[in-house]
Amino acid sequence: MSENQRLREAIVRHLEQRQSKALRMRFSALVAIAPTHLVEVCSFLRDDPDWYVDYLECLSGVDEGPAVNRIGVVYHLMSITRGHRIVLKCFVSRTVAPDAHPSGLPVIPSVSSIWLAANWHEREAYDLVGIWFEGHPDMRRILMPEDWTGHPLRKDYVNPEYYHDIQTAY
Repeated sequence: MSENQRLREAIVRHLEQRQSKALRMRFSALVAIAPTHLVEVCSFLRDDPDWYVDYLECLSGVDEGPAVNRIGVVYHLMSITRGHRIVLKCFVSRTVAPDAHPSGLPVIPSVSSIWLAANWHEREAYDLVGIWFEGHPDMRRILMPEDWTGHPLRKDYVNPEYYHDIQTAY
């Protein structure tokens, strides 16, 4: 049995103990996780001695556009000591009810308490794609000015012609 198959079975066993159907496998090392189980699964992967996923390589915000109406995060994880590589995907609807969250943005739980490297990665995904990471210790823009309107990597983003009387579109 391959490491990826063992990983899948370990995650499924862990979630089945909680009678959850939040997990589905698409490829051997690619796992889609429901947002309600993201922190639990990431903690399990980090703390389980068989997997010991101790390194968040990167985290990418992904906007699939208004037509698909999904937005989410792809996590590239690694166990340096065990040599495992895992990709987790967590997607939510782009459409947010006005009273769902004060930010008005889609919400995914923060994993910055599990891997400290997630801190800046999550801020970048918030800034450019417009995903709010619930539980993040410092959720503010990291690349764009604080008063910038919108999130430039959204599929439906329209670049403003001017920013503080400076032409932005040429």
